[in-house]
Amino acid sequence: MDHEDQTTVLLPGDVRMPLLGFGTWQATGQAGYDAVLAALDAGYRHVDTATMYGNEEEVGRAVRESGLRREDIFVTTKLPPERVGRERETIEASLTALGTDQVDLWLVHWPPANPTDNIPVWREMLAARDEGLTRAVGVSNYATAQIDELIQATEENPAVNQIRWSPSLYDRQRYKEIRDRGVVLEGYSPFKTSDLADPVLTRIAAAHDVSPAQVVLRWHIDHEIVVIPKSVTPERIRVNADVFHFSLTAEEMRDIDALGNP
Repeated sequence: MDHEDQTTVLLPGDVRMPLLGFGTWQATGQAGYDAVLAALDAGYRHVDTATMYGNEEEVGRAVRESGLRREDIFVTTKLPPERVGRERETIEASLTALGTDQVDLWLVHWPPANPTDNIPVWREMLAARDEGLTRAVGVSNYATAQIDELIQATEENPAVNQIRWSPSLYDRQRYKEIRDRGVVLEGYSPFKTSDLADPVLTRIAAAHDVSPAQVVLRWHIDHEIVVIPKSVTPERIRVNADVFHFSLTAEEMRDIDALGNP
């Protein structure tokens, strides 16, 4: 897979985010390092981690030892909600663990337990961006109303909302709400809630001579939804990266959309 062919989406501040990323949840220690190295070798140029995952050090080492330039790899990490009031300390620890001066995207991992912390946390995220510790900031697992609260208070929309997403979770209304606010939708756990044996997916996969998993990833990309599959199996990692040689027809996209909420 050629990096040049990879489709990206534009975030505020002229930041280009690859639509295909590599998820690292539960990939820790040597296995985590090996998986990230295999992903970068397979052509991924976007790696998603989080303070909560406890693997930033391994991710950073794989990025450094991949032979790729740091600026060619998009790195996301996330602030745990219980770190309210310790945002600066948390991103500095992330940067140290990752061995980099700056991440490309920093997300609030979950909305804070106390709703009154929502805006103060967001202001701290924006401050970190303005100081150059991260190129872009966003949220994860936020409802539309929670995003609206941030935009109303600061006039700064999150660059991204990373939520659980898949064909069976497709929700046209939510997709539209997020897009209408100038926020990029990023989906995680694309396979966990997908029935890869679903006749719609297997029929479309056969038509393109690809796997149902590849169809699910391509469906995200054709919707301009960022997707971050995770695997620690080198062969699966390679196959998941190989989704740029085909695209879905409008009819196929509609058939897959219909697996979710109309």
